[in-house]
Amino acid sequence: MQLSFFKYHGTGNDFIIADNREGSFPYGNSLLIKKLCDRNFGVGGDGLMLLENNPGYDFHMRYFNSDGIEGSLCGNGGRCIVRFAREAGIIGDKALFSADDGKHEAIIGAGDQVSLRLHDVKDIETDGEAFVINTGSPHYVLFRADIDSIDVVGEGRRIRYGKKYGEKGINVNFAEKAGNRILIRTYERGVENETLACGTGSVAAALCAASGSGDGNKSIPVQTRGGLLEVSFEKTGESDFSEIWLTGPAKMVYRGTVDTDIILGAP
Repeated sequence: MQLSFFKYHGTGNDFIIADNREGSFPYGNSLLIKKLCDRNFGVGGDGLMLLENNPGYDFHMRYFNSDGIEGSLCGNGGRCIVRFAREAGIIGDKALFSADDGKHEAIIGAGDQVSLRLHDVKDIETDGEAFVINTGSPHYVLFRADIDSIDVVGEGRRIRYGKKYGEKGINVNFAEKAGNRILIRTYERGVENETLACGTGSVAAALCAASGSGDGNKSIPVQTRGGLLEVSFEKTGESDFSEIWLTGPAKMVYRGTVDTDIILGAP
């Protein structure tokens, strides 16, 4: 099978995207997805997304982690597939689409900027010094000084696979407050490695930083290893948030065609 694909990234968080409105992609083949995302023997990516039909919406976003398993919401992926839909002529400058966690809105701004609206957050839990929050995907957020010195893969893997979070695990974020910004590094489940950026993780860190404070409406810059994201929100309670938006760049890297039989036969 010849698969036409597009490669996009949002602050270094990179994705393979395919138009699956005709339903031809064999998404039940998790091995194919895993091999396509392999950085040595495939196209390479933190995940793979399919743009599909969904009546009442501009499109449906179907997201798979690089391990081939269908995942929950990906914030940067959502922004990238919106940009893809715009460049494919499916939408204009606004989108209403569905994802694993339900309905989402998006706005395409100037340059390469895309804003994605996430669902309201009503509760933030704690786990010792860390926060636990769901922003479309579950996140563990630990604020530390000098996150550059942290063994993100080692520490992240220990927490992600810990007994407390069970078989499904959790995404692990190490964050640092730096003036009005937040610095962040993330270990992503499904990728099982540190990624250059995580959209839902950046939102999680921003909301956790604001919880318990007296601030109302706010916009917080979040510096990932791959670039700068902006998280804006309205605070409606001590740990309740609405109007949550994630803004940042979404860029196409290249387009191509791959023979899936060859990919499946690779080591």
